[in-house]
Amino acid sequence: MRSPLLLLLVIALLLFSCKHQVIFPGDKGNGTGTDSTGTDSSGNSSGDTLVCFEGEILPIFQTSCAKSGCHDAGTHEEGYVLDSYQNITKNGIKPGNPNGSKIYEVIVSGEMPPSGNPKLTKDQVSLIKQWIVEGAKNTTNCNTCDTSVYTYSGAVQGIMSNNCISCHSGSLQNGGVDLSTYNGVKTVALNGKLIGTITHSVGFSPMPQGANQLSDCNITQIQKWIDAGVPNN
Repeated sequence: MRSPLLLLLVIALLLFSCKHQVIFPGDKGNGTGTDSTGTDSSGNSSGDTLVCFEGEILPIFQTSCAKSGCHDAGTHEEGYVLDSYQNITKNGIKPGNPNGSKIYEVIVSGEMPPSGNPKLTKDQVSLIKQWIVEGAKNTTNCNTCDTSVYTYSGAVQGIMSNNCISCHSGSLQNGGVDLSTYNGVKTVALNGKLIGTITHSVGFSPMPQGANQLSDCNITQIQKWIDAGVPNN
């Protein structure tokens, strides 16, 4: 009697284990076509990728590097044009290897941006490094913005850092505007210049200069912050 009972018990255990098979991170058996970073074969984000090229990396390069006299199409200093995914990655980026990527090396060493220009923040440098570690993918249409978040510290300050302070900071106040501090941002928010420039309204110089217009989500975050009374929160 023991043998049949033992056999039934073993069969039951095998059936249970198959039904509750563990799928480890990175397994491709789900048929989604995504890799371990959550990016599909076309480069679009499936929601798990930590860094979005289009929304987080490209604005840093466009505003801090692809400027007149540096690495825009007209100047192409030292042969580098850093205004698009193709131009950024074709010579100076080795996917998965930030320390072997020349562009990252000159950024982290402090050589770039050159003297007289605001250096990238630690968060920006870390973001670029993480993007390279993840494979330097051309991720687009990423959901990295949330319009329900519109505090100064949680949204507005980061938008200014990534898109504006390379031209409007303490060391380089183009147009007499400093967007590296709360008081500086508050001033142009209250006089209408901030919304006017980022929405490319008639009568205002479109900003960020030489770069893509801010996303609708970012503009909404700034507008909500202004509507809330520009708090230093």
